[in-house]
Amino acid sequence: MFRKPTFVAATIIAMLSAPSAIAKMSAEDVARLGADLTPIGAETAGNADGSIPAWTGGITKPPASFKSGMHHPDPFADDKIILTIDKSNLDKYKSLLSPGQISLFETYPETFKMNIYQTRRTAAYPQFVYDATKKYASTAELIEGGNGIKNTAIGIPFPVPKDGLEAIWNHLLRYRGLSIARFGGQAMPTESGSYNIIGFDEKLLVKYSDPDVTPEELKESNVLFKFKQKVTEPARLAGTALLVHETMDQILTPRQAWTYNTGQRRVRRAPNVAYDAPGTASDSLRTTDDFDMFNGSPNRYNWTLKGKQELYIPYNSYKLHSDKLKYDDILMAGHVNPEHVRYEKHRVWVVEANLKEGTRHIYKKRVFYIDEDSWQIHIADLYDNRDQMYRVAMAHGLNYYDVPTHWSTLDVYHDLNSRRYLAIGLDNEESMYDFSKSFQDNEFTQSALRREGKR
Repeated sequence: MFRKPTFVAATIIAMLSAPSAIAKMSAEDVARLGADLTPIGAETAGNADGSIPAWTGGITKPPASFKSGMHHPDPFADDKIILTIDKSNLDKYKSLLSPGQISLFETYPETFKMNIYQTRRTAAYPQFVYDATKKYASTAELIEGGNGIKNTAIGIPFPVPKDGLEAIWNHLLRYRGLSIARFGGQAMPTESGSYNIIGFDEKLLVKYSDPDVTPEELKESNVLFKFKQKVTEPARLAGTALLVHETMDQILTPRQAWTYNTGQRRVRRAPNVAYDAPGTASDSLRTTDDFDMFNGSPNRYNWTLKGKQELYIPYNSYKLHSDKLKYDDILMAGHVNPEHVRYEKHRVWVVEANLKEGTRHIYKKRVFYIDEDSWQIHIADLYDNRDQMYRVAMAHGLNYYDVPTHWSTLDVYHDLNSRRYLAIGLDNEESMYDFSKSFQDNEFTQSALRREGKR
């Protein structure tokens, strides 16, 4: 029988789960960065049986065949599948799978499988990110309640996290480039597999990652990044646009968001672009804070760092990223085509978020599995208010070695109830992301949003 914890026990649990504004990273832990820990806090060494190798720096420059503007050629095209997990051998590998992944096998027993490849620890960031991580590791702090951050810039703020909130802020602030143009779209196949493409053009200006920014400047501007998104197709939605200014201290100033509606031809404030409001044109298959696996204010949840485990996660997804594939090759009923998906064994941080009493969200519990080498969430298990598995999200990541950064090429959100999924980031038939842009602040204003929507 479950027993309510005593007051003392409950107090201890609360202390362990709550963010600390006092205990900063020690000098001893800072000294470990670049030694037994990687520059952003992962274990440098491999695992005991050698199935996870040591990190040796990742991929820091493109292969000779790469030209700017290309979809990124697969540096591991000759790798062979070392194991396939399907319904026949699932029980043998459950310890290396998340409960959500296991649910996908149970939901689609005849078609879902996972092809496992050699683990390659390819994640890498620029040297200035590593330098800033070490520089500010001993000063970075969460603001009261964990709903913001201070005394840090550019790097991973908490390379040795003490709690779940610090780990999730590492994901929110991981390096993804400075000024990025993304082209592509999303699809929501029906239960039969038919789909339409919704096209997007997106612009991202990451103020936090500017190599010259200081914590003082970030505090004064209170802006982490600026994001603008325009729907390009189908015709009935084309021109609809969204603008977001994400803040560093969300207590001082919550997220600022505006939308442009082509029917009304006007820009409106959009305070509901947050939490569990349905994502843009998603057919209610994801929430706003599902985007990028998790984004926005963490203040509706209690966050717990559960530790690390080894897990099979989508990684080095160059095959899925290839412009040799058409969307028809990828999208099928139930889930994306498993023949194009690469899984590898990696160590992940496990972070559990439980809905606070007195708040609301369609997800009562969320469990995130965060790659130790990049702080990218690769798996999210999402539970409903009946404590049942509701959705399973997977980010198919790779090293964009021309930057370099580890980021996803495709995010897939599986809704187990409707037996449908949403695939975001389809770019196989589009131009490649452009990380070389030099966007200015005046491109992320309400006037710019209006102009963007009218084009």
